Amino acid sequence: MSAHGTPIPMTAYPSGPLKGEAHVPGDKSISHRSLILGAMAVGETHITGLLEGQDVIDTGRAMRAFGAEVTDHGGGVWTVQGVGVGGFSEPDNVIDCGNSGTGVRLIMGAMATSPITATFTGDASLNKRPMARVTDPLALFGTQAFGRSGGRLPMTILGARDPLPVRYTVPVPSAQVKSAVLLAGLNAPGETVVIEQEATRDHSERMLAGFGAEISTEVTEEGRVITLQGQPELKPQTIIVPRDPSSAAFPVCAALVVEGSDVLVPNIGLNPTRAGLFTTLQEMGADLTFENLREEGGEPVADLRARFSPDMKGIEVPPERAASMIDEYPVLSVVAAFASGDTVMRGVKELRVKESDRIDAMATGLRANAVTVKDGEDWWVVTGNGPGSVAGGETVQSHLDHRIAMSFLILGMAAQKPVSVDDGGPIATSFPIFEPLMTSLGARIERTGPDLNSTAR
Repeated sequence: MSAHGTPIPMTAYPSGPLKGEAHVPGDKSISHRSLILGAMAVGETHITGLLEGQDVIDTGRAMRAFGAEVTDHGGGVWTVQGVGVGGFSEPDNVIDCGNSGTGVRLIMGAMATSPITATFTGDASLNKRPMARVTDPLALFGTQAFGRSGGRLPMTILGARDPLPVRYTVPVPSAQVKSAVLLAGLNAPGETVVIEQEATRDHSERMLAGFGAEISTEVTEEGRVITLQGQPELKPQTIIVPRDPSSAAFPVCAALVVEGSDVLVPNIGLNPTRAGLFTTLQEMGADLTFENLREEGGEPVADLRARFSPDMKGIEVPPERAASMIDEYPVLSVVAAFASGDTVMRGVKELRVKESDRIDAMATGLRANAVTVKDGEDWWVVTGNGPGSVAGGETVQSHLDHRIAMSFLILGMAAQKPVSVDDGGPIATSFPIFEPLMTSLGARIERTGPDLNSTAR
């Protein structure tokens, strides 16, 4: 079943060349943070290019529930009239975060040090995901959490009445955990310190500084040490959201594996903590180039051009790169199926606690379509036999996971026979225009059920 309604089976058929420009939606990570930090600032934050997928819309609704005035002006233009750090009011109803692990974990952090109570829930997928990785460090501030066994939603959070600043070392690389602790630290006195041993996406640090927080980062023997001074007055901002590199991955990878393709994906954010996939593809021999390199809003941006790449080779992806491409491993495994040799992916156990167990979901679906896959708890290997080598012809489960659904639809565009997913509805959570965008490039995707875009609002 899809995240917000009746299942939407979808099938991708073998495609002719993909051609044209792919204007993908705004960056999801930055969109979430724009709404949350806008709500915690004093005054009006103006946002253009906001991703209007269900995940981000649910975060906007949550900010309204906490007292901020959030307005959709159409065309990706939104404004947020903030209530200031510590200004959240207690919501009247349960906060439904739908499918979004990022949304719920960051919102928990943002309200954790205010003396209010809020109850969170989500869809069937989100309610299976572990929340203790966030609620454990939030407890150090004095926050209390009461959820289902295993630290799962639905969950009630009692914000700390007299929060204490904390010093916390993130046990596994997680931008969500880091960001939740930093957001909680905004309303705690003194300095909150977060230490990460492997760098994760740094949008929170960049955006906190942009909103006027006193935040610094230094590399020491302990790792990457981020220090935040609590109780600032955040200043409203004008934000232009760059286009999402995780969404760009799908038309880029499709172009690499569909014969004769040449696709330009403009205005993609290339924050170095997010661009690991593109580095990996180039190392595999992909015809992928960066055009019009520039900087917008403190973030590096470029236009990506991807062309069919018949000579790609399998490689061993460095484990230390995992944090910069964790969401892109599913679609990378599709590219690997059309490369020659083994693509080895290690240090990826985080994939097992995403919207689904992404290693198991991709390994099972790829094997069903006659691709050789080996996997373990923290690694997997895809063996490819070059262009045109994937048989296809099977239906796979998306497990309520948007990235699993899109990855297998890309597989179907380059396989010998069509590939189907049992439910493409969750795609709307992050990439509501996926189907029309890919169709405009020349892909053939068919489905049954209600209109996919209607699930995005």
